[in-house]
Amino acid sequence: MNNEDKFISLIKSKIEKYTKKANFEENGYVISVSDGVAIVSGLDDAMYNEIVEFENGSKGIIMNLEISSISVIVLGKYDDIKERSLVKRIKSVFSAPVGDSLMGRVIDAIGNPIDGNGSINKKTFSPVEKIAPGVTQREPVNAPLETGILLIDSLLPIGKGQRELIIGDRQTGKTSIAIDTIINQKGKNVKCIYVSIGQKNSSLARIIKNLETSKAMKYTTVVSASAGENDAVKYLAPYTGITIGEKWLENGENVLIIFDDLTKHAYAYRALSLLLGRPVGREAYPGDIFYLHSRLLERACKLDKKHGGGSITALPIIETQNGDLSSYIPTNAISITDGQIFLQTNLFNLGQRPAVSVELSVSRVGSAAQNKVIKKFSSSIKAKLSEYYDVASFAQFGNELDENTNQIIEFGKRIVQLMKQNNNHCYDWIEEAILLHLIYTKNISFINIHEIDEFKNKYLLVMIITNEWKEISKKIDVSDNILNKLNEISLSFILNYIKKQNSYDAKVIKLVEEKIKKNGGNK
Repeated sequence: MNNEDKFISLIKSKIEKYTKKANFEENGYVISVSDGVAIVSGLDDAMYNEIVEFENGSKGIIMNLEISSISVIVLGKYDDIKERSLVKRIKSVFSAPVGDSLMGRVIDAIGNPIDGNGSINKKTFSPVEKIAPGVTQREPVNAPLETGILLIDSLLPIGKGQRELIIGDRQTGKTSIAIDTIINQKGKNVKCIYVSIGQKNSSLARIIKNLETSKAMKYTTVVSASAGENDAVKYLAPYTGITIGEKWLENGENVLIIFDDLTKHAYAYRALSLLLGRPVGREAYPGDIFYLHSRLLERACKLDKKHGGGSITALPIIETQNGDLSSYIPTNAISITDGQIFLQTNLFNLGQRPAVSVELSVSRVGSAAQNKVIKKFSSSIKAKLSEYYDVASFAQFGNELDENTNQIIEFGKRIVQLMKQNNNHCYDWIEEAILLHLIYTKNISFINIHEIDEFKNKYLLVMIITNEWKEISKKIDVSDNILNKLNEISLSFILNYIKKQNSYDAKVIKLVEEKIKKNGGNK
């Protein structure tokens, strides 16, 4: 090595030593700021999704990387951010607090507590943008996540690790289904996350009060981005929620997450994208609007035992306009998820609760997410309901109907009435099986429609303590011998019930007695 090379090497080593010692801060400055989006220059080494700090203390996330500037969405106050204000790199990507300390708490999209119950232990953080677990790490959905809602658990079953869309117009009961599902996880070792996007504070307060009254907040974390927050916070909220759930997933635990709702999330992202100067596409949404929700929902899955066996079940909510399933955001969400629960306004107005359209709803996981008993008793109900709806649509024109058609309509009406269920009234799976058995055996046909609500409450109280149902609840299976005994017990109860009522004639009583005498009356 000649003297010139030695001199260059010495200079380089001195510069490296000085740079490490000095630990320079990388600062830039604001070129302009508008509606929560700041254009910043001078941060040449900045990365996408990196956190920066403004002179007023507010944090921001880098969303656009241009040749001579970057675009930053401001997470806090931006009214006092001015042109030439200082911007500093923190050199870390946006991360959210994770861990059991978040259970029972209400936090904002940044991870700060907003429930007035003090600070949260934030020792562990995790980046909010992650790649979803690969196919080789997953296993098929095969375990039920019970909602406690008879119609859904029997006809549209949800499994642990599934992504089932709840979709419908405003005020049709979408949030009620999601909250009842959270309440029904009590004692089932499922940790719940409720992400509120763009809701009024008063609405969220009622939901939290409901969860507290039902003692569900003990195992629930609420992530809030209220209607008054800026669009950046609404955009981040669901990613913060899924990040919290992923930590429990990695620990082999089961998680349920609700996104209420992703329509407002899409609105917020559209507004941000327009402010960032991104080109618009269909309905003014940016081209990556599909990726917005697909990369979020793909993180919900069921891991195999080699990777801990945990699961995240996602119930995203989408709001439609006049029941239009063909508009942009609903079609995107439907194509991403494993099925949809579609709620109709006309059913809601007719008093059907939940107002689920059986014909337009689907679960692509199906009976794989049901235990043997529920699967057996509910196997033919959807077909019977579809037949009822088809025939009933013709019957409304007042045509004379034959006896068989009348029987289809009367039986369908009783199924619909039996399936009605009030909010915050969840059934255990064995209670659902008891009610489904009434449909399976057609024994519900003997009960007057207007008496079904009263009847099923009395019926459940007696059936739940019978030895046969106790045996089924332990084995989670039903034999033909037990099935025959259950049919006899059911018919005996029905006979005693209708004899005590004044609304049944002798013909109905005789039909029940004849069915009791027959062998295999459940067939």
